[in-house]
Amino acid sequence: MKLKFGSVEENVVTREEFPLEKAREVLKDEVIAVLGYGVQGPGQALNLKDNGFNVIVGQRKDSKTWDKAVADGWVPGETLFELEEACEKGTILQFLLSDAGQIALWPTVKKHLTPGKALYFSHGFGVTYKEKTGIVPPADVDVILVAPKGSGTSLRRMFVEGRGLNSSYAIFQDGTGKAKDRVVALGIGVGSGYLFETDFYREVTSDLTGERGTLMGAIQGIFAAQYEVLRANGHTPSEAFNETVEELTQSLMPLVAENGMDWMYANCSTTAQRGALDWWKPFRDATKPVFEELYDSVKTGKEAQKSIDSNSKSDYRVKLEAELKELRDSEMWQAGATVRKLRPENN
Repeated sequence: MKLKFGSVEENVVTREEFPLEKAREVLKDEVIAVLGYGVQGPGQALNLKDNGFNVIVGQRKDSKTWDKAVADGWVPGETLFELEEACEKGTILQFLLSDAGQIALWPTVKKHLTPGKALYFSHGFGVTYKEKTGIVPPADVDVILVAPKGSGTSLRRMFVEGRGLNSSYAIFQDGTGKAKDRVVALGIGVGSGYLFETDFYREVTSDLTGERGTLMGAIQGIFAAQYEVLRANGHTPSEAFNETVEELTQSLMPLVAENGMDWMYANCSTTAQRGALDWWKPFRDATKPVFEELYDSVKTGKEAQKSIDSNSKSDYRVKLEAELKELRDSEMWQAGATVRKLRPENN
């Protein structure tokens, strides 16, 4: 159906028009092989299985993620296989390894993309930046995308709660004439609340911008800046954290999620309203040049190359843990750990 988002009309698919029963019928003869059991793999695989689809998992044996898959109920030799065997068995290959992992495994996956199969992504990176990744699918397969707008952990949690996480969907290549039904059925199957249409390029450029921007990078930067100013002016760690992070995440953002920013403003004091309305545009004007610089770095492929270069190094995970430890050990997030312990539901 078509719905207006502001003044722009877009294509969306809802569960009402494409119910789970229809999705099961579309995919009744398919073997869905989920390749990779790291970030998106567990949530998508478990949701598909719980929704009644024929799912197997491909993962490197003797790894922590293999052990996690076993702990989640996947049975070696029945529903859990080495990556190449899963590629051979699957008719739909859900390529959910990291971007660097996809580059390394691509020769194996390509070998098993026989005519009529489908290659599924949850990120447009590998295909969009094909000159950097070498990922060029054969012409006689479907190449499709379902990108849940959140982490695999959130996708699974919301599914278990009976909710749904919205996702984008795209068709890069319709090699069989069945790509549209396949991608929508998979989107419903993994637990999407609704699906909105995109393409691989728009998905990856918006996603890379969002992750580096308001979803992760910018929000941490803004948190740190305000926290540091409050601390420099004599506020205690608990007060600075509560006024920077805790009130936002626990009180205000749920109101935004419920009914929009104006609704959240309307449910705050008149003093808070006045200050927010006076200051949001100066913050927009101050940060917009940074977002423009960021988007240019994404659009030109610089961010993709940085990701490939960094994530392909043998010591990547060691360096990553050191960077995460720097965040975790900062005073702000140490204060946050104490604040979380004090929440009533944790006592």
